[in-house]
Amino acid sequence: MGQTVQSMIKDVLDAYIQRDAEKALRVWRQDEEVDRFYDSLNRELMTYMLEDSRQIGTCLEMQFIAKNIERIGDQATNIAEKVHYMVHARGINRPLDESPSR
Repeated sequence: MGQTVQSMIKDVLDAYIQRDAEKALRVWRQDEEVDRFYDSLNRELMTYMLEDSRQIGTCLEMQFIAKNIERIGDQATNIAEKVHYMVHARGINRPLDESPSR
């Protein structure tokens, strides 16, 4: 997840500098991957905490770190939306059932 988010940051900054809406859109689409990874990791950590209460402190720290990395990915996604708007003067079209960015 960290490597994906790191790549998103680099790519979205490149997209901004190059005014590349397609690259920004690719970054925007990666947010779903990061969210799935975060959800999976969160479920796994909850399982560890339920199985062994001695692991609660460590798992909570890992959850905190993972949530912050996920939020960095959200910020890269928000920047990607702004780059797309900057280039095309319109937002990224979303399916009707998809909520707007956080």
